[in-house]
Formats: sequence, structure tokens, C-alpha cells
Amino acid sequence: MSEVTYGVWDGVVYDNRGGVNGEGPHFPGLSNFDEFDDGNPIRAFVADRGFIIFDSTVSLLDTFHRQLAQAANESCGKCTPCRIGTVLVRDALDAMRRGEPSPLDLDQIFALADQMTQTSMCGLGQTCSRALRAAIREFRDVFEDEIRTAPAPSQHAMSYMTAPCIEACPSRINVPRYIDYIKDGKPAHSLGVILQKYPMAATCGRVCVRFCEMACRRKFVDEAVGIKTLKRYVADQQTGPNALVFGRDLIREPLGANMRVAVVGAGPAGISCAYHLLLHGYRVDILEAMEEAGGMAARGIPSYRLPKDVLHAETDVITALGGRFLFNKALGRDFSLDDLFARGYRAVFLALGCQEGTHLGIENEDPTLQGYRSGVGFLLQVHDHVAGALRVALEGDVVVVGGGNVAMDCARSALRMGAASVHVLYRRTRPDMPADAGEVQAAEAEGVVFHFLTNPKRIIAENGRVVGVELMDMAAGEPDAEGRSKVEPVPGSERTVSCNTLIAAIGQQVREGVISPEDGIAFDRWNCIRVNPDDLSTSRTGVFAGGDCATGPSTLIHAMAAGLKATRSIDDHIRLGRVRFRPRSRMRRLLNDNTMLAEDAVELPVKPQYRAHHPELDAAVRSQMFEEVEQTISIEAAYREANRCMRCYRIYSVITERAIPEGVGR
Repeated sequence: MSEVTYGVWDGVVYDNRGGVNGEGPHFPGLSNFDEFDDGNPIRAFVADRGFIIFDSTVSLLDTFHRQLAQAANESCGKCTPCRIGTVLVRDALDAMRRGEPSPLDLDQIFALADQMTQTSMCGLGQTCSRALRAAIREFRDVFEDEIRTAPAPSQHAMSYMTAPCIEACPSRINVPRYIDYIKDGKPAHSLGVILQKYPMAATCGRVCVRFCEMACRRKFVDEAVGIKTLKRYVADQQTGPNALVFGRDLIREPLGANMRVAVVGAGPAGISCAYHLLLHGYRVDILEAMEEAGGMAARGIPSYRLPKDVLHAETDVITALGGRFLFNKALGRDFSLDDLFARGYRAVFLALGCQEGTHLGIENEDPTLQGYRSGVGFLLQVHDHVAGALRVALEGDVVVVGGGNVAMDCARSALRMGAASVHVLYRRTRPDMPADAGEVQAAEAEGVVFHFLTNPKRIIAENGRVVGVELMDMAAGEPDAEGRSKVEPVPGSERTVSCNTLIAAIGQQVREGVISPEDGIAFDRWNCIRVNPDDLSTSRTGVFAGGDCATGPSTLIHAMAAGLKATRSIDDHIRLGRVRFRPRSRMRRLLNDNTMLAEDAVELPVKPQYRAHHPELDAAVRSQMFEEVEQTISIEAAYREANRCMRCYRIYSVITERAIPEGVGR
């Protein structure tokens, strides 16, 4: 860790310019600030929480000019302190660093910085000049020395603007920006921001688990902004041809006929990768084992959450952009990886998903028993039933084991399939459930009964069919490393309940036999494809993997983020034979490693205004059918909800010894 020369961080002043103590102080609790890229030391860093100078020759005038220039470029212009203040301070610092007469002196710059901090209407204006204000207050002598010796030396630098909601999103969607476009009455522009990251906006607007909302600072005032709700609104406003036309406008110059890439699997990860590869100009074929696109989004998410026409309208973007679907083509059955390379594909992306259920591992468990189903297997049957390809009916009582979204989908679908009652068993407490809280509440409203701290011990079967299950209570203990309660069986708590169907919805895995030893693909101890987390490369050159097959069962937004990341790695592999350094990714690691965007209270007064909610079908009616439960909000509600966003942007700037290599995207 580099020594701190001077600076202010979280209100604490550091000054080791005299070097009287020998070894200088370090960042309090912060790390990873030695080099930005290989062999390129970090000389200075500026954030909303302060600034730190590692090299005494760094120019404060130039450093803060860059910080305020970024703020001026990003200001929305809707309030005077930020719109005017950033420009005035930027220009004054620019003149000072050049050795030219400045329209403002240091006192006036400090006053403007203070006014922006105290009176701006959004997070950008409130935070962009905090560090400058502290620097002038505590190290005015440095500024004065630089003004006397101007012009300032040239510096290598990078500025990065982000927000808590952006960093929480696996795809790094610029959430405040697409919300700004809603405020401006431009839903097509809003959708364009989303489509830069992934093609399935309407799908994600229905089933995303909302990491962005978990990070939203508005929750310290009343409730988080309905980011997912707004995403669905703009997607539903602009579905079909408008979205496809936007995609075509993004396509780079088409590459040669030999620039072909194969994507194996048409789930969210595969669709996202193919979409971005097509935008890069590659020729892309998606080989899918099933007869339709969408993967588990199509076959595993019930229609009451995600209508299939909505999903298919978005997967159709692949053919609209010139890609090809090759359905009913399964890896390991119809082709091998060797076959793909022999056909001339320059790279392969494996997006196989996890379409095989995990067993409970309890006594008398037998997948051949009538009435026993895995969670994913049951949802595939539900899909075929709704599509009219298979008639499935449930009778009597159903027990679902699990606490994730798959378990919730199984439970809610079982009611719609005719079950007399549905009971969900979860071995931990309710707060420990990984399922989306809204899905749990919806299941309860429809009549699903939950049993927490309860686990199955033994399946009871008669004449080859499930007739009941033996349960036992679990006792909650201390939290584990992930913050969930450790649980232990309670001796003597065994009891038996009858049921006609038992659904094991505790996990999924890659289907056995899809990849053979001859393919040269290594697996980890969880039976997932082993990948390099930096570029998603596998043990075989030219083969990349992402989504559930590499991480285990995860979320749709994680899968689509993996598709984008894989595209950039594949493009680097084909064009350069190596993976490029990505400055924005490095900056994000710096922020995440040091929790720069830690939750903090909202300082300026904000009028409480509770969020807009989707209109919904009545619970008593919807539990009997597969029609979509949630409906799109109105234009008026969308506008009100968008105006709840506080634009919690933060700007981070780094000064380095050498020029930072150019990179792209993540």
C-alpha cells in the first residue's frame, strides 16, 4: 500500500509532507491503491468522501479541474447550483492551472463549492465538490504555491461516474440516466440506455430480483425507487420494431464471413452474448437443445410472471440482427466442441444453464416414485401444460421443499394446476429465504402455507407413489459466513404429514452427459464449468462459458451480464489474442474492494412520497389461471415514480504516473 503524503478522508486530515515520522500514514481501512494497471502507480485519488495524494508533485489545480469538468459534463442542468456552479468552478480552476487570470479567487471557489454541496437537488451536485472544499480549507497553501508557479504539469487521469444502484446491478445499467429520460417524456431514449447492456428489457422488467433497488438510497427517506417497475414501463411502451430498429443502429461494420462465433444455449446468457456479438459485427449461430429460445426464462418461469409472447418478442432480436437459431441441436448428442471448431467457428460460448434438479438427499428418496418431482422438472411440465403440449393435473396436497424463487414458482403454479393445498418447507427462518420478498408475499396472498425451520427427513411411499413425508423441526443458531442462520435438527421433533406430490426445489445443476471428457472442459467441485472470472475463459482455448452453467443457479440479470462480459472477451480473443485492460472495471474493483459506495444517510431534506405499485389481478382470481398477475403502470404513475429518483451519482478520479491503457466497457 502506497504511503499517504497528504489529504482529507471522511473528515480526517492527513499531512505527512514533512516526513517527520519516517513511514507515512495509510488510508484508514482502505487497500489496493498501489497501482492502477500493471506498473502504473496511483498518484492521487478523489471521491465524494475526500481526496488522498500519494505523490507530492501532483497538481491539485489540475486534479480538481478534471473532477469538476466531469461533473459539469454530467450535470442534468435542472438546478442552478450544479448547472452553473460546476461550470464556474471548472473554468476558474482551468485558468489557474494554465497560469491565466481567473474569474474567481480561492475564496469564491470555496463558497461556490460549499453552495453546491448544501443546495444542489441531486447527488451529483451535492457530492462533486466536497473534496475540493476540504482541499481548499485544509491545504490552501498548496493551491497558492501552484498558482504562483503555473502552468501546472500535464497529468494522466481518469474520471468515473457511478451510483449505488449502478454498482449493485450486475450489468451496470446507468439507472439514473434511464430514469431521467422518463422524466423528460422520452421512453424510447430510456429503453436505449438499457439496450446498450442487454436485449431483454421487458423480461427483466418483470422478473429481475432488483439488486439496484436494494442499494437505492431513497429507502432512507421512504421506499426505494421502483426501478424494475420503470424498466418494465419503458420496455412495454417500446416493444417490437422500435427496440429492434434501435439495435440495428448500434451494429458496427459487419465483419468478414469467417468471423463466426457459436453460442451453445439460447437462455438469457446465450441471448445476451449473441446480441452483443451481432452488434460487434460477428456472424452468430445459437445452437439450442430445445425447440424454442429463452432457456429457463421460457420454460421455468411461469406465464403469470412472464408471458411467453413478451419473452419471444425479445429473443426475436437475434434473427432481426442477422443471427441464426439452430433448434433441437444438443451438445453431446448432435455435435461436439470439436465439431464446432471444424465448422469454422472462431470461438464458442457455452450458456448451457442448469436444467437438472438437485436431490434432497433424504431417506426413501426415489425420483421414479409417482408424485415425486424436481423443481425444475415440474416447471418444465407446467410450461408444456400451458403451451398445450402436455396435460398435467394435480390433486390433493402438494409439499414444496425450498426457499428460492424456483420454489415460489412451483408453489404458485401448483395451485393453478389444481392442488387442494400447497405447503412450502424451508429449513431456515423467513428472513433467510433467498426468494424475492414480493414472490413470497404473492404466494401467501394466493393461499400457499409456509413452514419455516422445518425440513423433510424421510419420504413415505406406498405402492410406488408418494403418500407423505416425515418432517422435523430445525433450531436456528448463530449466523454463518453469508449472514444466514445456522440450523440444527431438533431431536424428537419428527412428525408425519400426508401429501400426494412432493416437489424438491432446492437447487439445479448442469445436465449430465452434455459435456464429455473429450471436450476438454474442466468442472469445479460444484459440478459447474470452471472459468477464469476475469474473462470467462474455460480450460479449452477459444471456449468461454457463463450464466448458470458456470456459477450455479443464479438470476436472469447475472446471466445477461455474463453474456456481455463474454462478448468482450471473445472479441479480444479473436482480434488480439489477449484480453484488454479495462479501466472502468479496474475502477469498479477499487470502489468495491473498499466499499466506497457504502450506505449513508440522505443529508438534504426530501419530501416523503411512497412508490408506485403495479396494478394486480385479484389474488382469489389469479390463483386459478396463468394470466399475467402484474400490469404495467400508467404514464402518470411512471412520471411520478421517476421523479422520486435522487440521482445519487458520485464521481471518482484517479491520477496515475503513466497513461492508462484504453479499454472498453466493463
